[in-house]
Amino acid sequence: MAKQKYYVVWEGKQPGVYSTWAECQAQTDHYTGAKYKSYESKAAADTAYKAGWKGNWGTGAAASGGAKGKPASSWSRSASVPTSAEIDYDSISVDVGTRGNPGPVEYKGVDTQTGDIIFSCGPIKKGTNNLGEFLAIVHALALLKKEGSSKTVYSDSVNAMKWVKQKKVATTLARDASTEEIWTLIDRAEHWLRTNTYDNKVLKWQTKEWGEIKADYGRK
Repeated sequence: MAKQKYYVVWEGKQPGVYSTWAECQAQTDHYTGAKYKSYESKAAADTAYKAGWKGNWGTGAAASGGAKGKPASSWSRSASVPTSAEIDYDSISVDVGTRGNPGPVEYKGVDTQTGDIIFSCGPIKKGTNNLGEFLAIVHALALLKKEGSSKTVYSDSVNAMKWVKQKKVATTLARDASTEEIWTLIDRAEHWLRTNTYDNKVLKWQTKEWGEIKADYGRK
């Protein structure tokens, strides 16, 4: 059973402390400049909310482990080199939705700042969570290259990110009639990776510090 988390919304439709991701998401989706973070306890969340956004991020004293005394400018959302302690909002966040693993798969990419859907695919008849994550990352990279954009891509799947780096998936999903659709997409994605280069960063979304990724389907 997943451990209870609490979500602080400093800037959103209705700032406050929330006990579910769905409530936090309702306050931050489509809200420009939303600022929020997850905590392991209600007490920590209440303390963080009272301290304010700058008190938790601007000084580098956030629960995510920033070094004390770090200049506020180093934590700016517009910083050119995002670290694990900050979110690069000028980015695309991707995630997958599944019903069974293996089972029907769909994925989407959203604007990390606003939550607006940039692309979506599926449902694909049969696949796995990691294969869907892999396809979502490659879809985002291909789209960004076509647009000439250097935006960052966020994913919460370590396996999918590894596969993208290796330009090849490592899965036990059999190739048969029921999985033909997703394998066709996988073959196309692997070919794209082998025949294209890109400068975009593909970074791990820090769920523990930031809450669920913006593209989350909410099916946990």
